[in-house]
Amino acid sequence: MDFLVVGQGLAGTLIGYRLERAGHRVDYVDAPAQTAASDVAAGIINPITGRRFVKSWRIDELIPAARELYAALEKDLGVRLWYDLPLVRTLHHPGDRNSWEARSGEPGYEAYMDDDPDVEELKKATVPVYAYAGLRHSARVDAATLVRAFRERLVSEGRIQFLEFDWEQLPSVLRGAAAGAERIEESNGVGDTPSRTYDHVIAAEGWRSRYNPWFSYLPTQGTKGEVLIIRTEEPVPQTMFKHRVFLVPYGERTYWVGATAFNHFTEDAPTAEKRAWLVEHLDQVLTLPYEIVAHRAAVRPTVRDRRPFLGRHPTVAGLWIFNGLGTKGASIGPLASRWLAEHILVGAGLPGEVDIGRWG
Repeated sequence: MDFLVVGQGLAGTLIGYRLERAGHRVDYVDAPAQTAASDVAAGIINPITGRRFVKSWRIDELIPAARELYAALEKDLGVRLWYDLPLVRTLHHPGDRNSWEARSGEPGYEAYMDDDPDVEELKKATVPVYAYAGLRHSARVDAATLVRAFRERLVSEGRIQFLEFDWEQLPSVLRGAAAGAERIEESNGVGDTPSRTYDHVIAAEGWRSRYNPWFSYLPTQGTKGEVLIIRTEEPVPQTMFKHRVFLVPYGERTYWVGATAFNHFTEDAPTAEKRAWLVEHLDQVLTLPYEIVAHRAAVRPTVRDRRPFLGRHPTVAGLWIFNGLGTKGASIGPLASRWLAEHILVGAGLPGEVDIGRWG
């Protein structure tokens, strides 16, 4: 079968790669001059989140699937993507410590929670805090390198076109779509279409899928995030640290610092206001001298119930969506892409939590 994936960010890359490994032809289109969330995100794998220290959704399944798929991509692309990094977060007061210790004793939590993490190097670079809590099986995935390396391969093989896809012309691209595609919601008709036709088309456009007339009924939201990349005069501890902001090692003397989260925005460029916010909070955490080498912004796709969008269009055979990976895309994407690939290829059922059918 022939597939066309619209959007070659993290989501498009992962589902396309799954289908390629299954022996199918996959082409891609990607809008030029648009910043993808995968270019900016840190790619944190975080097994315990929130103020109540709750295990991330399906984390016991997500981590093995992520390790397996990223290892295969590392081998195929010849790049490093997975970095095992301990994660340390702040406990602000005795109540936090009591809650942490109580949670770590619950079934299924002990493997992920470290009551006594090694923070000696971290203490040399950051301000003192009340107490520290450590997380095991945390990691960073270099999503930007993944997308870039995969794109380079697609270019060399002539399997990607850089254009803004015209969804109004879907029936001319998707074989057999005309019967179910006689009417779509309002569309401006802007864009272009590939010259060949396909058995399946998969929408993986990130937050911009809110403008896709075929899937505009889904409650796609966008959250804009801004981050800093800083370089320090001293080597940074190879530990991810959450205190006011996230500090994520990007190299021997480099940190990713983030991130802001804002649902109301008019453009996706970095702003002076959020830069000032990040600097203010960074200065409350880091004691090492530093310089800002980059200030970046992007919009990540989010969903009201914080679960991805997977599934087939309700009336158009061969039209699929893979979207809404959100803040945890690096961890959710590998397993979610397996679910969708198996659903398309062998008819395996989708978990109800991610099936777009949940939205009617």
